Amino acid sequence: MYGILNSRGNRLAFSDDSAYYLLCALEILDDDGNFQGKADMFSKRTIQPHKVVTSVDTAVEALTISIGERACVDLGYMSSLSGKPTDALATDLKGIIFHDPKLGTLEDLTGWVTADEYLSGNVRQKLAIARRAAEESEVFRDNVEALEKAQPKDLDASEIDVRLGATWIDKNYIQAFMEDLLQPPFYLRRSIVVNYSPYTAEWSITGKKNVSYRDVNAYTTYGTSRINAYQLLQDSLNLRDSRVYDTVEDPDGKERRVLNQKETTLAQQKQQAIKDAFRDWIWKDPERRQTLVELYNEKFNSTRPREYDGTHISFSGMSPEISLREHQKNAIAHILYGGNTLLAHEGGSGKTFEMVAAAMESKRLGLCSKSMIVVPNHLIEQWAGEFLRLYPSANLLVARRKDFEPAHRKTFCSKIATGDYDAVIIGHSQFEKIPMSFERQQASIEKQIAEVEEGIAELRASGAERFTVKSMERTKRGLKSRLEKLLSSTKKDDVVTFEQLGVDRLFVDEAHGYKNLFLYTKMQNVAGISTTDAQKSSDMYMKCQYLDEKTGGRGVIFATGTPISNSMTELYTMMRYLQSDTLREKGWSHFDCWAAHFGETKTVIELAPEGTGYRARTRFAKFYNLPELINIWKEAADVKTADQLHLPRPEAVYHNEVAKPTPEQQELVSELSDRAAKVHSGIVEPREDNMLKITSDGRKLGLDQRIINPDLPDEQGTKINMCVENILRIWRDGEAEKLTQLVFCDISTPKAKASAKKSVKEPQEESTDTPAFDPLAALNASDSSFTAYDDIRSKLIAGGIPPEQIAFIHDANTETRKKELFAKVRTGQVRVLMGSTFKMGAGMNVQDRLIALHDLDCPWRPGDLEQRSGRIIRQGNMNKQVHIYRYVTEGTFDSYLWQTVENKQKFISQIMTSKSPVRSCEDVDETALSFAEIKALCAGNPAIKEKMDLDIEVSRLKVLKADHQSQQFRMEDNLIKYFPEQIRKLQGIIAGLEADIQTAEAHPHPEEGFAGMTLDNKVLSDKEKAGVSLLEASKQATGYDPLQIGSYRGFEMSVTLENFGKDRVLTLTGQLSHRVTLGNDARGNLVRIDNTIKDMPRLLSTSQGQLQNLQEQVALTKAELGKPFPQEAELAQKSQRLAELNSILDMDGKKNNSDRDSEDRDDTDRPSVLDDLHRRVEEMPPYRRTESRELEERS
Repeated sequence: MYGILNSRGNRLAFSDDSAYYLLCALEILDDDGNFQGKADMFSKRTIQPHKVVTSVDTAVEALTISIGERACVDLGYMSSLSGKPTDALATDLKGIIFHDPKLGTLEDLTGWVTADEYLSGNVRQKLAIARRAAEESEVFRDNVEALEKAQPKDLDASEIDVRLGATWIDKNYIQAFMEDLLQPPFYLRRSIVVNYSPYTAEWSITGKKNVSYRDVNAYTTYGTSRINAYQLLQDSLNLRDSRVYDTVEDPDGKERRVLNQKETTLAQQKQQAIKDAFRDWIWKDPERRQTLVELYNEKFNSTRPREYDGTHISFSGMSPEISLREHQKNAIAHILYGGNTLLAHEGGSGKTFEMVAAAMESKRLGLCSKSMIVVPNHLIEQWAGEFLRLYPSANLLVARRKDFEPAHRKTFCSKIATGDYDAVIIGHSQFEKIPMSFERQQASIEKQIAEVEEGIAELRASGAERFTVKSMERTKRGLKSRLEKLLSSTKKDDVVTFEQLGVDRLFVDEAHGYKNLFLYTKMQNVAGISTTDAQKSSDMYMKCQYLDEKTGGRGVIFATGTPISNSMTELYTMMRYLQSDTLREKGWSHFDCWAAHFGETKTVIELAPEGTGYRARTRFAKFYNLPELINIWKEAADVKTADQLHLPRPEAVYHNEVAKPTPEQQELVSELSDRAAKVHSGIVEPREDNMLKITSDGRKLGLDQRIINPDLPDEQGTKINMCVENILRIWRDGEAEKLTQLVFCDISTPKAKASAKKSVKEPQEESTDTPAFDPLAALNASDSSFTAYDDIRSKLIAGGIPPEQIAFIHDANTETRKKELFAKVRTGQVRVLMGSTFKMGAGMNVQDRLIALHDLDCPWRPGDLEQRSGRIIRQGNMNKQVHIYRYVTEGTFDSYLWQTVENKQKFISQIMTSKSPVRSCEDVDETALSFAEIKALCAGNPAIKEKMDLDIEVSRLKVLKADHQSQQFRMEDNLIKYFPEQIRKLQGIIAGLEADIQTAEAHPHPEEGFAGMTLDNKVLSDKEKAGVSLLEASKQATGYDPLQIGSYRGFEMSVTLENFGKDRVLTLTGQLSHRVTLGNDARGNLVRIDNTIKDMPRLLSTSQGQLQNLQEQVALTKAELGKPFPQEAELAQKSQRLAELNSILDMDGKKNNSDRDSEDRDDTDRPSVLDDLHRRVEEMPPYRRTESRELEERS
């Protein structure tokens, strides 16, 4: 061995030694790989013996040691530490620990948990269990009292969003709604029935085709001539937007089906009318409203997130040179004491150390025997070094690339299975090569087949559509095919399986790489939902399910800084991995059930991105009931963002650099508008021009006109020239400290050179958020010889920057070259680095000298914007303040795109940080601009600004209207239930007080004497003795059960011990009960009792006043009930104007081509699809047709 241990030569020499990474950790290298010194273990004490505590003085100290050493409340262990009996410990720790009747019995000392664990989670369920237990044992009364205080605030009807298809609504309510709204003929009511199949989450309505075509409600008011209201209701229940297809005959005689845009638009308008009617109907009946609100609160508004405290964890074996931050200790506590965990922490927050320490503590505490840590392939070595830096004596097994080659894979897996390792570190792709056992795979598929067969039987019994049954049959055939393929495999016994490894805790770094998890849904083309089976994600899911079974839902830890990047639906994917039991408990195992509860989909008909025709695209328009969703999600998710962590990061100063459009740009923008109009009117074929191409050209034009046409002049005030000026100025100002800058630009990237083919096929593993259709491919697909990158570099060189100080990330096309380039940026050898978001996003750490970042264009997704700024606003930056420049060209798409992306990012940030998120929000997924947006932006149309303002104003008025409705509901509930109950209650109190006042007056104190007190059947006439005897008698109380001790002035007396043994409460019982908290002063207690009796007339007067006030409230409520929303007219007017603007801007969908004979045809002459809204159906259309999308699938 020669030179440093980390040298290339030694790396090759030790290539067969699995402990080589342990040797590498003996040296400290700088970012360039240069030797800086020996590891701390040569000069400092990095390993300390574990200090075992053998005795403590107090119960609280014993509890702390028990949690730190046993990870639970172990009363036997605590008794041995403190020398106190277990009963005394339980008494001393009242309110700090609770006995959970679900977990064990009092006799065997099991089932004791800390307050933060017991008073969190599903606290409504725990309260119900505690109340049942309290009926059998007084011990659990403390549980009931504490849980009652921990209950979430009940939601009222106005706060709960219910939409058609929500599976927690019983089908009988849907049946009642259908009959109320559509009024089916009496003779058909028994045959038109709503059914629901829990196996497939499928709603069906039998007999819907039996309705006459002359039924006004079915075919006119809430339906169309092509699709009746019952079909529309069924589609709505199944979260489908109905579509209508025509069958046309090609010249060659072949039939094909085409989407009828006009009829589809009309059907979707009717569908929306049914949805709106349901929202008005569901809360209308007070009894139904009360029942459903109680059910919702009990089922969904029942979770209280747990706060974890890790300050007591001792971290035996950790290097004393490293101190973990508070948020890291709390996250480790979450992993140790909670269930499956998602570490959703900001980049640079220390997730690596959190997982390392959690793995080591889990093994020390006996919570697991072997941890496996799965990391991106290129980070394996870095992870091994960090692990050994934190725990120098850890016994690690680290995978190398060759370990998973076919010749070595079995040997390496056998090492894992037979070795007693603290942790095994392997790469993402290596993890996928460790299979689940043949038997488990077979059992999993057979279980799915059995469930599908049960679902098919239920669907047939309920008279479901043939399409649905056929779809399930296809699923069954696919599963059987997979089973046959598995059974015919000849290699099933050839490798060590995942179950045989002995791994019982799995840590997954950069877990967003597994978001593309297949799931079954009745919805099609839903943004954010993967309908293709990604092998690595399915493999991860199966292994997570296995670990859940083995560990009771405590064996999987994911870590990622971007749990939500494109859509809220990504939450569901994470919940499937980590909270599968919760999903089953809530009835959300099927994605459509979750979506019906929290989301609202919207289908728009748009041009396909590739320009080959139209497509119907479904996306989540809104999400509702967010606080309940986030509370449930945060049971697993440990969310920490920069503003919560207060990390030592530089302050960012944002600069908006606005460029005026050149005359050529203005002319080209006008051309874009003309092109959009032609595409919209159908004059050009989609393959020749389409909205995506126009959007791409608009973005290119916003950057520089020469990208569109290289022959156009280079104007002085363009974004590129403004950026060059800023880069040169900052470069000169930072010369002394060699400060560096980043330039982000996703458009007009450098032309591929020798490594073009290789870079095109670059592995996708490093960035799994790349969409199936990459808009950047269209943006950069140009025959133009001009590139923004080359133009900027040439101008920077002309401005005085040496060429070697300017670099393109695209030139570093291997991992080795990237490392070398990043090292040069960190040391200031390269001072201007340019690249795209994809290539310079996650994983690039060059922040050391960064002073400025330039966003030349707007990225597509909010996550991209976060990735860009995360390169400079990062720990390790030597600058206290950094600058972020954003460049916008007026009159182009720039400003609108920036506003849209920033709004999306604000929403994601709010979801990630807020403890009380808004109840609803728009989703964050979008792609290209619509015709209306292009038209408005190109023409500088003021209507788009008016629309944005009206969106805000209408939303505000809707919030006010919702509040008004809430008040109306509340007043109605008050009149029906609350006021009568309160009046009866007060009348009873008044009658009781009048009787008790008469009793007190009949037993007065004699003048300057004492009325006497009876205690233990003895009459005490001496006041002093009575006071002392009362104090002694009160000490006999042991709990909440009243102890009868005597009588005083005509009232029976009893005492109880309350507030965890702190308070002795005496109760005087006459017609009513009057409570007095006793003290330690004998005479003072008698004074308190007499004062309570003297206070009765005042209480009577107060109660009479309250009764009078209630009666006045009843009269006022009756007067207010039924009053309309005062701003109803304003809301209707502004909503109508907003609808007009949406129609003008055409943001709600495309019109039928047949409605546009030419581009110049006047709008007033065009036939309106709205004319069909009130048209009666006189005859069936003469051409062949199908009524719904389901029939399309049937064929």
